[in-house]
Amino acid sequence: MKILIPVDEDRRSVCVSFARAPYWLIHDSAMGTNEVVENPAANAEGGAGPKAAQFVLDCEADAVITVRCGENAAKVLQAGDVEIYKNEGSDSLKNIALLLGGQLSKLDHFHAGFHGHQ
Repeated sequence: MKILIPVDEDRRSVCVSFARAPYWLIHDSAMGTNEVVENPAANAEGGAGPKAAQFVLDCEADAVITVRCGENAAKVLQAGDVEIYKNEGSDSLKNIALLLGGQLSKLDHFHAGFHGHQ
């Protein structure tokens, strides 16, 4: 299973922003690896949510763990069959363990988005 989590500058804490997080933590349970990469959508002038969601699809993710997600990003993720989960606390590695243990809830409420606001 490939899981992506938007993370803060410390590269471990779950970022409150899905689209404008500075980094993504990419966990590949089949390979047993964690990789942190820059978020290509973080500084987008507009459409950061869909751009971030497309990055998630390009990484061939099965799931995303996040604090919140905008409607436009959620539509992209759902169209790509990516499951969206609500985080529990800020530790990304703990959230991965919770998801793999079946202990995270799916995120089912999506906000209208911030439309250009950083």
